[in-house]
Amino acid sequence: MALRTNPTERQRRLGAELRRLREQAGLTLNEAGALIDMGRVHLTHVEGGRTAIPTERLRRLCEGYRCTSSPFVEALVSLAEDKGKGWWSGYKSNMPVAALDLAELESRTTSLRSYESLLIPGVFQSEDYIRAIFRGSDVVANPVDIDRAVEFRMQRQAALTGDEPPTIHAVIHEAALHMRFGGSAVTRKQLLRLVELAELPHVTIQVLPFTADGVPMVNTPFNLIASHGGILETIQMDHASRSMFLHDPDSVTEYQRHFDRLRTEALPPVVGGPSALSHDVRDSLGLIQHILYSHY
Repeated sequence: MALRTNPTERQRRLGAELRRLREQAGLTLNEAGALIDMGRVHLTHVEGGRTAIPTERLRRLCEGYRCTSSPFVEALVSLAEDKGKGWWSGYKSNMPVAALDLAELESRTTSLRSYESLLIPGVFQSEDYIRAIFRGSDVVANPVDIDRAVEFRMQRQAALTGDEPPTIHAVIHEAALHMRFGGSAVTRKQLLRLVELAELPHVTIQVLPFTADGVPMVNTPFNLIASHGGILETIQMDHASRSMFLHDPDSVTEYQRHFDRLRTEALPPVVGGPSALSHDVRDSLGLIQHILYSHY
């Protein structure tokens, strides 16, 4: 079987977890390969996500590594057996690999925690807001590609109203509420959409005000994506040149701490509903309304 030249994030994750288990067990590649009658080079390719590993061998390997957590082993089996096909498969010729990886990861998500500093989180963006962002960026150039990119991001949002939607907790910096994309009307509609989405029982939205004290120096927006029943967690960050996925335990712990600090310093969550019309409390909803009424 030919080696994969561009493994997906899911395939890389499986290999990284197997390598981590092997190193924790104190085994060399030769010793680990002997457990499942696999050569050193072959196992190297498995750990690099460049080739698959049969389920039976995967289970034997985990047993040899003394991994006793059944939920964790089943999560690895799911990664190995997943074919990686879904609604995103139809966009392979149009969208960057990182966007496809994110869509696949989100399809398995049970919990999403995010921090945004200058944009409304993608999962909450209105169609007009998305279109304005792409028109002003260098990522997508011609109108046809913009249409496909907008369509792709709207497809990602389908998880919000699915049969088993993930729990979503977003902390949005106040600066993002002031940024205008597509003019005043588009921005106003976007802010109203935030209030509307906050009515969903699985959605929590908080605003981090300019006046917040003791905020950690987190300059890059990030997503903490828990999948496979919360067994696996991934940090996803967008940089100017590329998207980054991290899942080593130290990084996950660090960004969990960052998020806990951010949500603690943020205003209380938005609570939508009829009472929102006469709301005058100092919380996330109150700040959004103040910006709406004073700027739009």
